[in-house]
Parts: sequence; C-alpha cells; structure tokens
Amino acid sequence: MIATRDGALPVLKPFRLGGGSAPRPFRLKARHGVLIALALCLAIGIGDARAGPAAPSILATLLKWTPLLAQGFALDVAMSFLAMGIGTLAGVAVGLWLISLRAPVRGFAWVVTQIFRNAPWLVLLFYCMLLLPFELHVGGLTIPLPDWLKATFGLALPVMANVAELVRGAIRSIPFGQWEACEALAFTRRQTLWMVILPQCVKRMMPPWMNLYAILVAGMPLTSIVGVSDSMTLVGDILSSEGRNELLVPMYLYLLLWFFVYCYPIARATTALERRFQIR
Repeated sequence: MIATRDGALPVLKPFRLGGGSAPRPFRLKARHGVLIALALCLAIGIGDARAGPAAPSILATLLKWTPLLAQGFALDVAMSFLAMGIGTLAGVAVGLWLISLRAPVRGFAWVVTQIFRNAPWLVLLFYCMLLLPFELHVGGLTIPLPDWLKATFGLALPVMANVAELVRGAIRSIPFGQWEACEALAFTRRQTLWMVILPQCVKRMMPPWMNLYAILVAGMPLTSIVGVSDSMTLVGDILSSEGRNELLVPMYLYLLLWFFVYCYPIARATTALERRFQIR
C-alpha cells in the first residue's frame, strides 16, 4: 500500500513474483547445439570404450546409416510443410469466422478452435489414423490415403486452431480507428479486411507463425507412435538391426542434432522478425 499526502485512497501496487523482471522466454541458441554436439562426442567415446574390439566404431556406424536416416528426416520435413500449409489455410478461414458478425458462425469457430487447440496432438493423430479410410473412391477413381498422409491431417488440426487464434489476435490488435476510417470511406467489411486490416496483420503474425512451425517440427516424432516410417521409426529399426546397446544414446543424440540444425535457423529468423516488426 502507498500512502498519499493529499488524503487520497491508498493504491495497491501490482505484485511481482520474486521482485524481479518477468521471466524471459526460452530461445534456441547456438550453445544448445554445441552442448548436443559435445554430448554426442562423449556418447561416441563411451560407446567405443564399451564395444568389443572386433565391433565397428560408433562413428562409422552412424555414417553408414546416415542415408537411411536422411530419408526419414526428409519425410518429417515434407509432412511438416504439408501440415503447416493445410493448417494455415484452414486456420485463416476459422480465424475470420471468429470475428464474424454472425453469432452462430462465431460460436462454431470458437468451439472448433478450443477443441483442436487444447486436445493432445497424439490423440488427434490416433483419431485420424483410425477414423480416416485407407482409400477414397470418387466416381471410378481410387485415391489412396497412406499412413503419412493421415498423420499429416492429424497434425494440421492443432495447427489450424493455433493459426486461427493468431489471426483473431492480429486483427483485434489493429486500432479500431482504422475500421472507422474505412467505414467513413464507404468500404465494405470485406474490402476493409482484405485491403486494410489483413495486410497489416501479416507482420504481426509472422514471428509466432514461424515459432508454431518450429514446434510442429519438434512434434513430428509423434508420428512414429502411429506407425509412420519417419526418422524416429528408422532409428528404432537401425538399433534393432545392429543389436548393440552402446549405440542407443549416440543414435538418438545424432537425430537430435539433425533436428537442432534444422530448427535453429528458424528460431534465429523468428527472433529477427520479432525485433523488426516490434510494435513500439
């Protein structure tokens, strides 16, 4: 409480946990990759020390399986691109429904957003894998739906919900005076959105959108649980074929280093965009 000299009511200062500044968000930095690389080197050394004299070295084994692992990682990247594209297109539509003037449309969009935003990703993957058919029959044409495509649809659902919230938040952050100015110029609501509001929302949405993609890439190993032959599944197959316990930790650290090398530039670009588009 703060006492005042003029007899005014005391004011309660806002409480701040710990008395310091707010905690800074976690940022992926180069030192994290260095730590992963050092841990990989240490695991390789320990694995070679535990291996028998006739066994090939851990590093040679990793290099031998690198082409196969690259195929699984390429599938992860392709699925992440497709899931992000589908989720972004659907999320923009749902985000526009969230600000609709019609209450039923707003309510439906809110329910869809809350369900797919708060549902566990693994549960959505299982639902898509079990409920979607193996093939679609359109007229006389048969369209197959492989496991990786159904898993992509499952990952696109939470992306859609999060992008919808990004769109809604970006639109709400635009000053209301711009809506009034467009109304004074006799713009329709659609013209106001597409010509004035949404172009300004792009720079506000880009950093969190890129951050969402990095989160999606980090969650791609979940697809191995539902039977997709991604990089994580191939690591398990490699370990089974080799039958060497000392290869377990180096192989997973090797895959982790791949994910870091892919996600680190995205994290750096996100930070740069946040600084460039920061609203002062």
